[in-house]
Amino acid sequence: MNRSIRISVVAFLLLLLMQGYTVTAKGDIDSSYHFDNGVISRQVLSNYLSRSITQAEVIASDGCYNDGPYPNKEDDFRMLKNIGAKFIGRSIYSWGKENFFLMPSFWANAKAAIDDYHAYDSTVVFQAAIFEIVTEKVEDIPVPAWVFEAFGLPVEQRNFGYQAMLNSEGHNVDHWRKGSSVPDITQRETRLFFYYLARRYMEIGIEAIHFGQAQLMAMSGREAGLAAWNELLDKVRLSALTVARRGTVICDSHLPNGGMVLNGELLFDYVSFPLRLKEVIEEPQKVELEIGYYDGIYQKTVGGVAPSGWTCERSLFLVEFDNFGISKHRDEPNWKDHYAWGYDEITWFSKQPEAYRNEFLHYAYQWVKKADPYGFLQMPGSRIITGAETNRYRANTRGPNCPTGKSQENTIKEIWEN
Repeated sequence: MNRSIRISVVAFLLLLLMQGYTVTAKGDIDSSYHFDNGVISRQVLSNYLSRSITQAEVIASDGCYNDGPYPNKEDDFRMLKNIGAKFIGRSIYSWGKENFFLMPSFWANAKAAIDDYHAYDSTVVFQAAIFEIVTEKVEDIPVPAWVFEAFGLPVEQRNFGYQAMLNSEGHNVDHWRKGSSVPDITQRETRLFFYYLARRYMEIGIEAIHFGQAQLMAMSGREAGLAAWNELLDKVRLSALTVARRGTVICDSHLPNGGMVLNGELLFDYVSFPLRLKEVIEEPQKVELEIGYYDGIYQKTVGGVAPSGWTCERSLFLVEFDNFGISKHRDEPNWKDHYAWGYDEITWFSKQPEAYRNEFLHYAYQWVKKADPYGFLQMPGSRIITGAETNRYRANTRGPNCPTGKSQENTIKEIWEN
């Protein structure tokens, strides 16, 4: 090896060490997936985020789906094994359907699916989601004694209270529809309910939780909101020490301001956010990524001490193909909103020809890596789309076992392997 190349290699390894990565004696980057006792290193978290995929409701079961049927699911598990996925995003959740939480099958079938997958690969992380929505149905759910005990409250015989979770000044009440609101995290009842959900999810093998739009749920009280999220997440992580599979839970949220920091400490392990696709006006349906476009998160995450104790200049983050519906200007560009040619990101992606879908995944993966070393692209595996012949985009290779597959499976595998 000549001198200039040797110097370059040494400089690269020093940079990795300075950023918190582990480098072996042979100069290899640590590629393990080990964590325990409430601590996940920066490198291991990066390893998981670099092989993350959105696989919405993959461990949910019949009668417990939020958005209609989910056929041929066996092929999804085959695909996830084939591509080597390690972080299965949004694998189970409820969007305003709290009645699911009273159904034994919701929990038991999901646990069986996780256990079955872990028999194949025990290091895979399944993520649940707790979103920015609560409905009047929450009043049917009894509050377990262990919820009161975790918050140092006297044990009562009662159910969760919907009204007690709402903002006292009326902010975002009936935001989704009448009787369906954005819960206020500064209300103790909201924290009790979220703690209940987080622990129930960890009990079935969930090791990561997406907490929706945390800033929206903090309402207008910045300091009060930070304190409330801090209390909840501290209790969730404390519970994880004895409840979670490896004593650890990885927490994230959509944070348009780049992160939540209290006394120099990051509240969430990483930030997640939409890709934010910018239309290329001269080329219909084509999009690109651009630093500074709209409210994109690139180069905007904030730094601090991570929940696992390591320090970062800026928080790690994922960008994903988001879903939020379609606009009134379908197939027309508009840089003043967050749609891509009038569609949400995953619906836009699903509409494209197969060749462009594959090309775009290569482009987006490389662009994110170059634009921001703290960022990772979460691959699209299964997610709800709008106004199409089917209700879900599926990355599976199309065939008899998944006739609605969009055939990005081999592309994702190729990108990850290279």
